[in-house]
Amino acid sequence: QVQLKETGGGLIQAGESLTLSCTTSERSFDGFTVAWFRRAPGKEREFVAAFSTKIHLNGDNAYYEESLKGRFTIVGSDPADTVNLRVNNALPEDTAVYYCAAAQGAVLATRPKDYEYWGQGTRVNVSS
Repeated sequence: QVQLKETGGGLIQAGESLTLSCTTSERSFDGFTVAWFRRAPGKEREFVAAFSTKIHLNGDNAYYEESLKGRFTIVGSDPADTVNLRVNNALPEDTAVYYCAAAQGAVLATRPKDYEYWGQGTRVNVSS
């Protein structure tokens, strides 16, 4: 069973930046697509971004929820044992529990049901 762990959540002020990290019980994330989702209070879980070294879209290994592109950056580490999500210029509406998820292979998937493995989540609170 693949296990995922998120770290890096906390309380920040609007306009600040934060980096969330996802690590795995596997030797590395090679062979997986790793995504970040978030669930804001009272809302459904929503896709944020995904990364795979086997995906190549316009020269990028990542794809994003269009409305969040620009303020969020997803990056895989080398060696491939961590996937980070950078939140820049945070807004109060970014307040949510952020989840790391993984799927086997290189997939273009934005639905939670497309990902087999999930972490427990890390909470981010952005104060105004």
